[in-house]
Amino acid sequence: MAKEKVVLAYSGGLDTSVIVKWLQVERGMDVIAICGNVGQDERDLGPIKQKALDMGAIVSEAVDMREEYAEKILSKAIWANGKYEGIYPLLSALSRPLISKHLVDIAHEYGATYVAHGCTGKGNDQVRFETSIQALDPSLKIIAPVREWDLKTRDEEMVWAEAHGVPVPTTHKKPYSIDDNLWGRAIECGVLEDTWNTPPADIWTMTNNPEDCPNDPETVIIGFKGGVPCSVNGVEMPLLDVILKANEIAGRNGYGRIDMIEDRVVGIKSRECYECPGALLLITAHQALEMLCLDAEALKQKAKLDVEWASLVYRGMWFSQSRLAIDAYNAYTQQFVTGEVRIKLCKGGIFVDGLRSTYSLYDYNLATYDEGDQFDHSASRGFIELHSLPSRIWSRVQGPGSGLQPIN
Repeated sequence: MAKEKVVLAYSGGLDTSVIVKWLQVERGMDVIAICGNVGQDERDLGPIKQKALDMGAIVSEAVDMREEYAEKILSKAIWANGKYEGIYPLLSALSRPLISKHLVDIAHEYGATYVAHGCTGKGNDQVRFETSIQALDPSLKIIAPVREWDLKTRDEEMVWAEAHGVPVPTTHKKPYSIDDNLWGRAIECGVLEDTWNTPPADIWTMTNNPEDCPNDPETVIIGFKGGVPCSVNGVEMPLLDVILKANEIAGRNGYGRIDMIEDRVVGIKSRECYECPGALLLITAHQALEMLCLDAEALKQKAKLDVEWASLVYRGMWFSQSRLAIDAYNAYTQQFVTGEVRIKLCKGGIFVDGLRSTYSLYDYNLATYDEGDQFDHSASRGFIELHSLPSRIWSRVQGPGSGLQPIN
């Protein structure tokens, strides 16, 4: 009788390495291990792929998703100025729907009826993976071994791993939990779980210490076409390369560090440190260009939608009507967000230094207070008369001029 097949979201770390063998031993399944390259630190995923095969996986694939991630996911995040709670650029939340899509596609390719992941029962990623997978194919069954097994500690996992021939790390436990991709790095656990502890210097790997950066600012010009970054300092390049270049430029100037208390999907607060130099640089530039190219009402509505977009993505609702509808709104507005933004970076700070666009709504002749002013100042009196009419009526009937006593 043929074994049931399960597609595993596999990173090569301790948890998912143990899961490769656990699914075989405890569930009697054939394992298809999929490691997605979304720009994490490991440039060569070959050894990780081979490790799964050596542990008995019937298939192990390392899928390069970087270009797709940039073009299909991160471009939309830039459109939406995507920052959860106005701070976090959603780096982990953004990669999960893409990885989920590939897991589902590969499950269909190999005839698997199960998908497995290595997420814990108190984190956000379990919600994101499972919601995305169910949206793409509700018939697939999901296994979350870390929520099910009796291996409560890392030491217990390592004992189980050694007993079942799973290669285990030879070094001590990593002091932090790290997730990284093109959009930055997420760091948690260890000493960071005490909110009074200063983040240790060794958690930061993408950004220089701002105190050690040059005193003179570095200027960078980011070009946009249709709301998507398309050039750096006048050199056109694909979005993937723009992101890599932005990470490099912002990182060497100490910009892009975040230390925040975050509200997780499951209802708990968590202390998270993020390092997102390129993401924050590009979002800052994009928002500045939107201010030049979109009118006040569009900006007001878009600011509300940006908040909702980030919340949806954070909660694993990438594949939802709401996210798609907001992207449709953005698709219209972003056709005008074309131009260049000049930015200065210095010792961890960022300053928008200049803007230009053929779609600019800024009219010098209306804005200037110097010679050439074409604004009709005489029109203001009538405008204010109408604008203040509701305030005058309120004051006469209900407000300060009505004689009514205010309620304390």
